[in-house]
Amino acid sequence: MTADTRRFLNAAGEFLRADPARNTVILTVTEDLRATAAAPAEAAAAAGALFGWWQPEGEPVEAAFMHTPDYPLLLSRVSAPAAARLARDLTEARRRVPGINAGQKAADAFAAAWRDRTGAAVAVYRRMRLFRLGELIPPGRWPDGTARLAARTDRDLLARWFGAFAREVGDPPGQDYRGAVAERLGYGGITVWEAGGVPVSVAGRTRAVAGMVRVGPVYTPPELRGHGFASAATAAVSQAALEAGLREVVLYTDLANPTSNAVYQRLGYHPVEDRVVLSFTPARRRLGFTRERTRGLRPAGRR
Repeated sequence: MTADTRRFLNAAGEFLRADPARNTVILTVTEDLRATAAAPAEAAAAAGALFGWWQPEGEPVEAAFMHTPDYPLLLSRVSAPAAARLARDLTEARRRVPGINAGQKAADAFAAAWRDRTGAAVAVYRRMRLFRLGELIPPGRWPDGTARLAARTDRDLLARWFGAFAREVGDPPGQDYRGAVAERLGYGGITVWEAGGVPVSVAGRTRAVAGMVRVGPVYTPPELRGHGFASAATAAVSQAALEAGLREVVLYTDLANPTSNAVYQRLGYHPVEDRVVLSFTPARRRLGFTRERTRGLRPAGRR
């Protein structure tokens, strides 16, 4: 385990890049650290991020993980015994982990080991699905308006929309949305759908890494929903990624949201794998997490 991003990528980078779709989050987070900091290791350490990899003696790397404080630990495809061992190692290191995001078997093994060592209660929080774009199928009926890259003049509006999106999906509070917007504006990572000269929806994307890009967040204010703006914005971002020569365009959905799952499949996205997020409630403080409308973890009682 290490907080040094360079060391982590030197060890696990080949493993991650061999399957960029399934390893999309770890790849894009570490790419952000590499791109935005003169010293990625120092940036990761300052953020409290922790990385690790599983490598049997004399064998290539077989799994990797990433953990950022306040978020569930993110685990790549890994065997159940290796996942259980990681849970034991993290409890011995006194790492605070509010949940696990992994495939079902690995998540169950990690959670069982975590519960045995900490007494924490374990609950299913969210089930999610990774989609990969095949052939892009444009919307059957385009809504009014057009897509454009977001500009600096959109920054305040986008910061509010990013914050609203985070509240809907239950991300931890206190994030720097203005900073997140500014970073994405710097590499063209936000597309706005504009109707009548007014922004009505937004679709973001990550930096490209290993020939892959991930679409998200996609957000339309509640009063503007039902007109196909989000579908159009997603199609525009997806088309731009293909035109840029990227081999894999992916996104995640919450399986509890049938609308978004249907929309993305109509655009030509196909299922790749399912994951589960399990939440851990400390035995001495059973506050747990409450489910928001779509996805994420939020401490109970926090709005």
